[in-house]
Amino acid sequence: MNPVKTKREGAILQVTLDRPKANAIDLATSRVMGDVFRDFRDDPDLRVAIITGGGDKFFCPGWDLKAAADGDAVDGDYGVGGFGGLQELREMNKPVIAAVNGIACGGGLELALSADMIIAADHASFALPEIRSGTVADAASVKLPKRIPYHVAMELLLTGRWFNPDEAKNWGLINEIVPSDQLMDRAWELARLLASGPPLVYAAIKEIVREAEDSKFQDVMNRITRRQLPTVDTLYGSEDNLEGARAFAEKRDPVWKGR
Repeated sequence: MNPVKTKREGAILQVTLDRPKANAIDLATSRVMGDVFRDFRDDPDLRVAIITGGGDKFFCPGWDLKAAADGDAVDGDYGVGGFGGLQELREMNKPVIAAVNGIACGGGLELALSADMIIAADHASFALPEIRSGTVADAASVKLPKRIPYHVAMELLLTGRWFNPDEAKNWGLINEIVPSDQLMDRAWELARLLASGPPLVYAAIKEIVREAEDSKFQDVMNRITRRQLPTVDTLYGSEDNLEGARAFAEKRDPVWKGR
């Protein structure tokens, strides 16, 4: 049984992690997910991805401990994108939406945090329980203190306690909470909105955000104005850049071609 299912509609790709009973990720599944997201990144006809879990109980609980007990090494080959195929995938310059359909804990929460937008079903739940098994939530330890107040991030990391979508939204970890039966409809609505937008601008935004993570404001601005970022240079020399100006002047909707 294929643990990763894909559905393609126009410029949108839905990726569903479907490994009953809990959608846990072993090494082989992580490598498959990495291949899927790499192919999405490199396909010029695809603009937006949705990542979700099969069923309505689990988004993803993270690492497959049963597989680990059977010999999967924690430091094994996770594939091109690192754990879950997404969080270490380089030059991912397209929007990714996480639709959290249930439990997202440990590496599953880290997977969701690798997306650009997160919407959650109202019954979803979250935790970083690695502390209880004597391991470290490494990616979350990097990401959380940058996204939410330090003292809140440290509490979640140090206690491993569970929290609900309302708290996640309060701290800015997720964008929206929707009724469970509306989750995927809302994910696709957002995806279609993004797919109708300017892909070269999205790429530039994502590269600028990455550059800004560990850089001073003026250093990044200098690189932008000097067109030293590849996506920015491509954007300003593109047909789409001219189309945006023409559409504005002609009072019509632009037609983006991604070139």
